Amino acid sequence: MKNLICIAGPTASGKTGLAVALAEKLDAEIVSCDSMQIYRGMDVGTAKPTAEEMRGIPHHLIDVADPGEDFSVGRYVKLASEAIEDIRARGKTAIVVGGTGLYMDSLIKGEEFAPPSSDGERKWLEDAAERKGIEYVYEMLKDADPDTAQRLHISDRKRIIRAMEVFLITGMPLSWHIAESKKRPPRYMPFWLGLSYRDRAKLYARVDARVDEMMSAGLPDEVQRLLDSGVDPNTTAMQAIGYKEMAAALWGECTVGEAAEKIKRASRNYAKRQLTWFRRNAEIHWIYPDETPDVLAQALKLLNANR
Repeated sequence: MKNLICIAGPTASGKTGLAVALAEKLDAEIVSCDSMQIYRGMDVGTAKPTAEEMRGIPHHLIDVADPGEDFSVGRYVKLASEAIEDIRARGKTAIVVGGTGLYMDSLIKGEEFAPPSSDGERKWLEDAAERKGIEYVYEMLKDADPDTAQRLHISDRKRIIRAMEVFLITGMPLSWHIAESKKRPPRYMPFWLGLSYRDRAKLYARVDARVDEMMSAGLPDEVQRLLDSGVDPNTTAMQAIGYKEMAAALWGECTVGEAAEKIKRASRNYAKRQLTWFRRNAEIHWIYPDETPDVLAQALKLLNANR
């Protein structure tokens, strides 16, 4: 049996429960692949597993950043790879579980990312954008890296500055770094499991029920605490589904009930996007809880058949 397993699928499909049950059977540890569960203090709105739900199974890549931090896919790949190597070095199986497709694919492919930000170049570009407008930096990028400039909208200030920064630091365009990374063979060859519902209405009902649970568990209070602690509402973390809608309600832009309905709608749309992403992976063995009563037994059967 492969000692790296990936469990992918849309939100609210039951991935965490399956991962924990598998980990108990296989003496495994879990590496979370959720771009929002990395943040401390964001527990309710990210459906972060509780200690009771973890059932004593070690979980990695949860609570590794503050909400005000910029957390890149490159940083995730570095930390998750280190966790996987540590787990396997101890003779255990690593189970990567989550619904952030970009993070998961980048981890498995072992993509190398452009160097981290440099305060000098970043500050110079930020200042230039403030004084002369982002259009000025965008024109620089069109000369330095036309391929990247072509795929970025003029309003995408953050990525425009980052792409130009990469060029200033390395002397090579971001598009070159991306192309070189894709030439390398995958870092890992995992066994893929996917969890979803054949009946889409049942999946959406689970999504809605999860949002109701978040509301009952105190999502408005959690968002208020984050804002009161000084977290910038424009940070990546606070733009997550659930947080931006609830923040708007707390500012009086809508009612809490209206915010909850917006969260449900956004979460259902996110589930659609997740399914579209993961459906492109032909290696995933899909399990449908609405057709398979014993999901764990089916997962073990698939794993044993592919020893």
